[in-house]
Parts: sequence; structure tokens; C-alpha cells
Amino acid sequence: MTRKLLALALICFFALSACVPARKYEEEKTKRAAAEKSRDSLKTLCSDYDAKQAELDKQIKECTSERDKLKVDTMGCGMRYRILTMQYDQLTANYELLLKQNKELMSRQSSENSALVGKLNLTQEELFRKEDSLKRLDISLKAQKRSLDSLNTELARREKRVRELERALAAKDSAVIALQNKVKNALAQFEGKGLTVSQKNGKVYVSMDDKLMFATGSTAVQGGGVSALVALAKVLNQNPDINIMVEGHTDNVPMKGNGEIKDNWDLSVMRATSVTKILIANGVDPKRITAAGRGEHFPIDPANTPEARAKNRRTEIILIPNLDDLFKVLEPTNK
Repeated sequence: MTRKLLALALICFFALSACVPARKYEEEKTKRAAAEKSRDSLKTLCSDYDAKQAELDKQIKECTSERDKLKVDTMGCGMRYRILTMQYDQLTANYELLLKQNKELMSRQSSENSALVGKLNLTQEELFRKEDSLKRLDISLKAQKRSLDSLNTELARREKRVRELERALAAKDSAVIALQNKVKNALAQFEGKGLTVSQKNGKVYVSMDDKLMFATGSTAVQGGGVSALVALAKVLNQNPDINIMVEGHTDNVPMKGNGEIKDNWDLSVMRATSVTKILIANGVDPKRITAAGRGEHFPIDPANTPEARAKNRRTEIILIPNLDDLFKVLEPTNK
């Protein structure tokens, strides 16, 4: 386009130059030279512009290519941006949800922690109470142990006393049996003749009925009874540790007044006294003897028959072993 304009200018210039005078021709020539110079300069400038235009075209092409690439990249970046934005929004939503859940969890955790702290405090208080209770229980157990030890000591002491008592009772029983045998042997000739020897409650009973001892209503001992008492006195003198109880018994028939004897009480007492005096006269220490009257109040047979009344009229000599050793065992000690 620039070249066409330049050629048109030259044609116009030559056409005009043909119609002017020589001076003007020279002027025109000069102008023409200047124009040619200007033309050459313009050509050079055009060439420069063409080169620059080519360079610019090249740059435009490169820029266009770069733009297209950038457009493609921009589209890819936009897509990635949108994807990342969606992912960011999703992550934000998830984060907010997790944050909410975390707050709820922290709130529940705080409540649970408070509850646990409360339970822990209660448990500690209960533990302290149980510890105090255990301490009191330990003190009580120690006191009970001391008491138990004391009781065991006392029990051992009592067991010792029981063993001693058992030995004393066994010795007493042996002594009673031995005494019974001695009395039986001494009075063997009178047994079955109104005299019996028996053992009861750790004592030896010598029972003599009226046929052997007294006449009816009398307080004087008959011959057979005296012989039996003399034989018994020999045994008693050989066993000085035996205490003696003489008991007179009557039947339930009222006693008719007869001088000093007013009733059965008088009769039973006087008969016991008569027996006692015979034993003393035969060497028995009077300090060992107790005389008593029982009247009709301790019958052997409560029936109101002649046979029963005959059984009830009797004199009983009760031989009682000395129990001093046994009582010593039973005495409380301060140990």
C-alpha cells in the first residue's frame, strides 16, 4: 500500500514538472532530488517498518499462540479452580461439621468429666469413710483380740480348775465307793435284817428301820441296833474325814403325848440323838456329827398303808466325805 502511494506521487510530480519553466524546472529538480532523497529515506523507513511489521506479526503470532495456550491454561485453571473451590467448600463444610461435632463432644466430655469428677469425689469420700471404718474396725478387732486372749487365758485357767475338779470328784467318788464297801463289809451281818447300805449323790446312806433300832414309841436303841452302831463307829473312826448326819424319820400316824415326847417331831429328834450318843460313846468325834429330826415329812413311800408306814419309820446315818479339797478347787482365784 505504501509503494502504490509513492508511485502515484512520482507520476504527479513528473506531470507537473513538464509544464513549468526552467527555473521552476530546477526548483522542481531540486525538489525532485529532495523528494527522491525523501523517497529513499521513506523506502528505507518502509523497509524498517516492514521489518518491524514482520517482527510485530511474528510477535503477534507468538502472542496469539501464547494467548491461546494461556486461554487453554486459563480454562484448565478455571476448571481446577472450580474443583478446588468445590473441594474447599466441601472441606469448609466438613470442617464446620467437625467443629460443631467437636464442640458437642467437648460439651459432652465436659459434662462427663464433671460427672466423673463428682463420682470421683464421692468415691474418695466413701473411701475415706471406709478407711475410717476400717481403722475403727482394726481398733475394735485389736481390742477384741486382747479380750479373746484374756478369755483364752481365763478359759485355760478354768480348764485347769475343771481338770483339778474332775480329779477331786473322781477322788471323792473313789473315796465314797471305798467307804461304802468298808461300811458294807462292817455291817454285812445286819444287811437284810432291817439295815441297808446305799450310795446316792456322792454320799453313803446307812438306813436302819424300827425293827432293828427301836421299840414302838421308844427312843432307846435296841441291842441289835447298838451292835450295828458299834460296828459302824469302828469304820468311822478309821475314816476321820467323813462327816456324819443322823436323821430320825417317823410315819404319819400322830404321836400320842407320852411325857417328854409330844409328837413325831420330838420322837424323830430324840431317836436321832440316841443314835448320835452311841456313836460318840464309841469314839466318834462329836464335832463330826449332826443330829436332826425329820418327822413324817420325808417318807420313802407316800402310800398310806401299813407296809409304807413301816418303810418310813427309819433312822438314816448319812456319811458325807470331807469336801474341803473340792471347795478349794472351786474357790475363785485372783490370778
